[in-house]
Amino acid sequence: MKRNAMKRPALCRRMLLASSLAFGLFAAGALLPGAQKNRGADAARQEAKSTFDSICASCHGLDGRGGERGPDVATRPDTVGKSDAELLKVLRKGRAGRGMPSFASYGPERLAALVDYLRTLEGGTKPAPLPGDPARGKTLFFAKAKCSQCHMVGGRGGFFAVDLTAYAARLSADDVRQAIVDPNKNLDPRRGLVTVTLADSSTFSGVARNQDNFSLQLQTPDGRFHLLNKADIRTVAYEGRSLMPADYASTLSPAELNDLVSYLLRAAKSGDPKKGQREYEDDED
Repeated sequence: MKRNAMKRPALCRRMLLASSLAFGLFAAGALLPGAQKNRGADAARQEAKSTFDSICASCHGLDGRGGERGPDVATRPDTVGKSDAELLKVLRKGRAGRGMPSFASYGPERLAALVDYLRTLEGGTKPAPLPGDPARGKTLFFAKAKCSQCHMVGGRGGFFAVDLTAYAARLSADDVRQAIVDPNKNLDPRRGLVTVTLADSSTFSGVARNQDNFSLQLQTPDGRFHLLNKADIRTVAYEGRSLMPADYASTLSPAELNDLVSYLLRAAKSGDPKKGQREYEDDED
């Protein structure tokens, strides 16, 4: 009896050790698929980087910002604005006219990994979904919102204010919306409305385009340029406000603002004004 009693603790210790070992093996087995998946993703990313460095970088540069034989594919709006599907299409078909071969032989998975690596060169972000309908936003731009009276997109519109074709290429939807509803925020007064009074009491209001020690070139909202001799100027008042309406938050509904923002984001797909408008119109068909 005494001998059996002494064996029990040793037996219990062996059973506990065996149970712990079995649990450890089970836990390792349960985690193995996830670990394998992570290692597979890491290997794909590394392979994509190696592919880019050894093949693509010879034209586009190691950082993707362009080289002697290829354009910038990391920051250029024409590339950044493309969807993953569009980039995959370019890789599959190539661009023979520009000296870029087809990489269709790499297969879907390897090409997808290459696109993911390209996104890391862009900053690791993919294009966010548009908040509204760009087609309705286009109608607003050229009609109700009257943006086209001053601004141009794709060669259409006014030329009094800045061309907005590629304006939103590196901006978020919130950035563009903020610029629309609060145009006077952080505005440099010298880039806003200027009122000039001449010695004969006549006045001109507009935007100062150029000036030197002797003259001031002012553009008025009708598009005309006025070269004013500073000797004839009595006062120059910088109004500290934009010529852009400051009431869009109330004259446009939230949905309309989203549509207008989406139009500007979509129009910025290409930095080339005519090309950007062409691509936008083609996508509408």
